[in-house]
Amino acid sequence: MTISQRRLEAMTVTESAPVKAERWTHQWKELYEEVITTGLCTGCAGCVVTCPHDVIGYEHEEGKYIPFHIEEELGLDNCIHGEKGCTTCTRACPRFRKWEEAADTHLFGRTREPEEMSGIWRQLLLTRATDKVQHEKGQDGGFVSAMLIWLMENDYIEAALVSGVEPDDAWKAKPVLARNKEEVLATAGSRYTYCANPLALREAKEQGLTKLALVGMGCQTSSPPVMWDRKAGKVGKPFLFNIGLLCSKTFDDAIFVELFEAKYGLKKQDMVKMNIKGAFQIWMKDGSFHEINLKECHQWTRQGCKSCPDFAAEHADISTGGIGKDNDWTLTIVRTELGEEVINRMIADGVIESRPAQEDEVAMKLLRTLSIVSRRRWPEWAEASVSIGVPPPKKKVDGTEPAAH
Repeated sequence: MTISQRRLEAMTVTESAPVKAERWTHQWKELYEEVITTGLCTGCAGCVVTCPHDVIGYEHEEGKYIPFHIEEELGLDNCIHGEKGCTTCTRACPRFRKWEEAADTHLFGRTREPEEMSGIWRQLLLTRATDKVQHEKGQDGGFVSAMLIWLMENDYIEAALVSGVEPDDAWKAKPVLARNKEEVLATAGSRYTYCANPLALREAKEQGLTKLALVGMGCQTSSPPVMWDRKAGKVGKPFLFNIGLLCSKTFDDAIFVELFEAKYGLKKQDMVKMNIKGAFQIWMKDGSFHEINLKECHQWTRQGCKSCPDFAAEHADISTGGIGKDNDWTLTIVRTELGEEVINRMIADGVIESRPAQEDEVAMKLLRTLSIVSRRRWPEWAEASVSIGVPPPKKKVDGTEPAAH
């Protein structure tokens, strides 16, 4: 029996096993009060896709990446199904109460140590695709594209929930279901605006697909293990592989017009690629290359990112992102037993090449630094365990503390 089969079996057993913990009674009313209206909500849509009554709405548009209750009987802040005992939305939320502890315990059998600022892991590697097309089309060496294609070809998954783009706007992200090599490559690359990839679960259900990979930032990839630990029901079963993207923030779509075009004359329809390597990097159709200071971009930071403590996508099977010294390798954090099985098989099959991440001192330093910076955003009034071990910021020359971007 493979590790992925054992994971599926374990989820099935968990659902039927008696609940030993204190009875979970938290419903939409508490989620609304503690997460939705306080700034903790990232808009991951975990509560939306798990709601068994389809009463949680979501608009995938700028400024509206927040779930809302669509029944009018008890108003926006309460739910008639919750009053009758439904607790699914809070069980699926990766920001409700002790969410980090729940995800850690389910995946690793323990919580992180104070010094583990980037979460729990097994291997740290630098990777890139060996296939020329995957390498060139993908971001920072094409590792994620190569992995999704390999997972499909080796029967780990049937499809992946990823970020695609609107037909009439190559930089307007939307949730997409990728079912084959061609669809994976068509969605390759980073866009740095928000996309609630879990929303593509609906399409997967309609097509009868039951073996899925989720690709998303930490706010999204924490949701499945939280669902599993809190026993949210069958909705979490299709998520058989979890790929996390390193992410310090995403930006509102308005940044294209209000900054890139208004100040620098860079129209998004003329952009071919973008990246963040100490600056916002943009490649244009005319062959020109531009770098914009990230400090100029901060005012377009999406609201849901301002309190997010998870830079390193700590609850994925494999977390990955291009934070090293060049654009040709991807820092790859192998976290779970299943992730280790997949990465080792991919290397053995020659699908990717790898080397120790410690060879890139820039990547290693950034991983810790950006993880700490993200954890400092977490509010003092919220769940305290998230901030355990976080060192205080060094004061500036004038004695003030730097802002947590």
